[in-house]
Amino acid sequence: MTIKEQLMEDFKASMKAHDEVAKNTISFARAAIKQYEIDHRGEELDDQGIIAILSKQVKMRKDALADFEKAGRTDLLDSYNAEIAILERYLPKQMTADELRAVVAETAEALGIAKGEGAKMMGKLMGPVMAKVKGLAEGNEVRTLVQEFLN
Repeated sequence: MTIKEQLMEDFKASMKAHDEVAKNTISFARAAIKQYEIDHRGEELDDQGIIAILSKQVKMRKDALADFEKAGRTDLLDSYNAEIAILERYLPKQMTADELRAVVAETAEALGIAKGEGAKMMGKLMGPVMAKVKGLAEGNEVRTLVQEFLN
């Protein structure tokens, strides 16, 4: 079953269960997917494309969490955390920091970049690492680990 089909099934189930948070979250995700397909002249998205859109939705919500925390809006914090949890069910399992460190070291070795070479190698290492872990790790976490490796 594709992610798109799973979203539809879960949408129907949330409607039957009267789960408003799940229903609204899945509805917004489906709308974002549909909007992308319309914007790109009906191009049907595969699972990788849907994962990219869902990752973007999760990132938007995580970015908003800091603003809600500053404003003391615990009601919105709880709501957004629930939405993030729902969306993350459709995303691949994220890599741990140790797994990412191994990918960074392996990629650096393949490119001939030694540990501690400094920030000048950041761009040369960051691109290939991000290509390997696309959808499996957040860019900020990868950047932090690449900097850690190079310094």
